[in-house]
Amino acid sequence: MSLTYLTTEELSQRIKYNPRTIRQVLMNSVLIEGRHYVRPFSQRKILFIWEHIEEDMAQHMPVHNSIPMSNGGVCYG
Repeated sequence: MSLTYLTTEELSQRIKYNPRTIRQVLMNSVLIEGRHYVRPFSQRKILFIWEHIEEDMAQHMPVHNSIPMSNGGVCYG
C-alpha cells in the first residue's frame, strides 16, 4: 500500500482548513503523530499521511438523517 504524504498547505486545500488552524489546533487535539503525520528526519517539516486522515474522517462522518446527541451518541430520527 503506497501512502500519500502531504504538506500542511496541501492538506489545508483538501480538508478546507487554514494551515495555521491545522498546525495550532488539529495537531494538538485530533491528529496523532505517527498515525496522521510524521516528522521525517526529526526536522521541523511535517508530512501528513492522507490515507489515515481520510479513513478516520470517514469513521466520524455523521450518517445521513442522523441527529448528534450531547452525550456523543447519534439519534436516527
